[in-house]
Amino acid sequence: MKIFKKIPETKPKTPLLDKVSAPSDIRSFSIGELEILSDELREFLLFSVGQTGGHLGGGLGVIELTIVLHHLYNTPYDNLVWDVGHQAYPHKILTGRKDKIHTVRKKDGLAPFPTISESEYDAFGVGHSSTSISAILGMAVGALKNDSNKKHVAIIGDGAMTAGMAFEALSHSGHLKPNILVILNDNDMSISENIGGLSNYFSRIWASKIYKGIKKSGASVLKPLPQAYHLARKVETQMKAMVAPGTIFEELGFNYVGPIDGHNIKEMVDVISNLKDFEGPQFLHVITKKGAGLDPAESDRIGFHAIGKINSIKSDSSPKPKYQDIFSDWIVDMAEKDESLVAITPAMREGSGLVDFSQKYPDRYFDVAIAEQHSVTFAAGLSLENKKPVVAIYSTFLQRAYDQFIHDVAVQNLDVTFALDRAGLVGEDGPTHSGNYDIAYLRCIPNIILMTPSDENETRLLLTTAFKHEGPAAVRYPRGTGPNTSVNSNLKCLEIGKARVVRESASKVVFLNFGALLDKAIEVSEKMDFTLIDMRFVKPLDHEILKKYLSKSECFVSLEDGSIAGGAGSAVQEFCSIESINVKSILLGIPDRFIEHASREEMLESAGLSVTKILDRLKPLLEK
Repeated sequence: MKIFKKIPETKPKTPLLDKVSAPSDIRSFSIGELEILSDELREFLLFSVGQTGGHLGGGLGVIELTIVLHHLYNTPYDNLVWDVGHQAYPHKILTGRKDKIHTVRKKDGLAPFPTISESEYDAFGVGHSSTSISAILGMAVGALKNDSNKKHVAIIGDGAMTAGMAFEALSHSGHLKPNILVILNDNDMSISENIGGLSNYFSRIWASKIYKGIKKSGASVLKPLPQAYHLARKVETQMKAMVAPGTIFEELGFNYVGPIDGHNIKEMVDVISNLKDFEGPQFLHVITKKGAGLDPAESDRIGFHAIGKINSIKSDSSPKPKYQDIFSDWIVDMAEKDESLVAITPAMREGSGLVDFSQKYPDRYFDVAIAEQHSVTFAAGLSLENKKPVVAIYSTFLQRAYDQFIHDVAVQNLDVTFALDRAGLVGEDGPTHSGNYDIAYLRCIPNIILMTPSDENETRLLLTTAFKHEGPAAVRYPRGTGPNTSVNSNLKCLEIGKARVVRESASKVVFLNFGALLDKAIEVSEKMDFTLIDMRFVKPLDHEILKKYLSKSECFVSLEDGSIAGGAGSAVQEFCSIESINVKSILLGIPDRFIEHASREEMLESAGLSVTKILDRLKPLLEK
């Protein structure tokens, strides 16, 4: 494997890769040609992601594995499902999208993850993790009668394997015993020492047809003698356990093979070419290096998980603080004041802004891995022992723990604070990562306090308010930077359910803002001379201020970076109905469709939430 010292800034020469327009082109390649192809693909990926920004580390780590799978399997007839999708850039390049890879994450360009509408080679759409084994099991069972020769492979990372859903699918697979291959792409360096002569030797034996034949014939002889069969099976399992961590997968009904070196093309071709013909569920443990082939990425796997454009990295010398930075500062300050505060995240330490907290308060920090359901119920248990847990979680990931939120926190009215990062339209990662539905799915739950800060200072104020409230409370804030409002460093609370009037007007139209689009609301209300109220709270609403202003108005306009259906504007409509306030309404928010990946501003434009689009929608009000 060729090692690169830096990301190339000029397009590399890739003569072998240039000949590949589809996976079928590499099926006749020799091992030597596959190795050359891996070097060219790695250099091309480095250049491409350096130009566009995007997920880099995972893709670099699976280049050899991707090449081997497309070399051995008859894709797209055979199904390859890539869990999460961060690792799928090499797959996209080899499957006819090389010339479009520079458009990834851009408006009307390639999606950042596998998408069934984009390519027949993308067997399953992914965005959230830990879904691949369930999907591939369904495909294998569904194809069993009509397509018995079809192969089914799931590639799942070691992080995604921590989720309960992955083990639920493994358990069901062991029960159904379909012909599937699950590949664990393990890039955790803490177990890389398992790669060595002995473990590789045993892996080759376990994946050999001779061993499989002996095992099968031995089983047929011993099965009439239950005690002897059980003893032989136990000896085999214990032998594997001595040199490989695969016992748990064997117990779930899989034939475990590995670990093997995920950067050794010949090793993988030898092992996988045998496994693809085996009967029943197979589990291959592959050790890779995240960021493999780029020297700085191998040293900083977290930092190179995803990168910005090279040019933007160079020019961005004094960036504005992100909302996650506001949260980071707040939780460290609050932890200093309140020793009962504990922080929980489901594998989102860096993204949620918990790096400083984890270093300053390691005994009060819990990363539960990709286990959103567990994170919420774990927080509930902590609350019952007089701790004050703060669950830092992306809005879109909290969807996976909705039952736990209701039953384990809200029903018991427990004191848990939820910091919902990435609320609303997120930009280049598209609909799978946009937190569009939290207002709708949270405000219907009894006991919850739900807050929508409009800038950095309001975020800090409302985080403190949520934390000091004795019960479930959630604060939602967007990805990226805000208007760069000055932040007061004190830990002041606001009165729960209290809105603030931003602009008074004699107009019969009241503009109600919920959340981070306040700058657009200010511009629109000034141009149209509306009264503007920053509501701050979706639940409870400020009944007093709504009665005061709406009872003498002809129309209210609500603006939110969330779904119109069931959203904050709908909450105001419900309030007006209950209070018999006869007022027209225009609800501005995310329409009833998925907004495809683009920059955040382009997504807002597509949703009709740019200033221009809002003015076009509202101008008829002034013409009446």
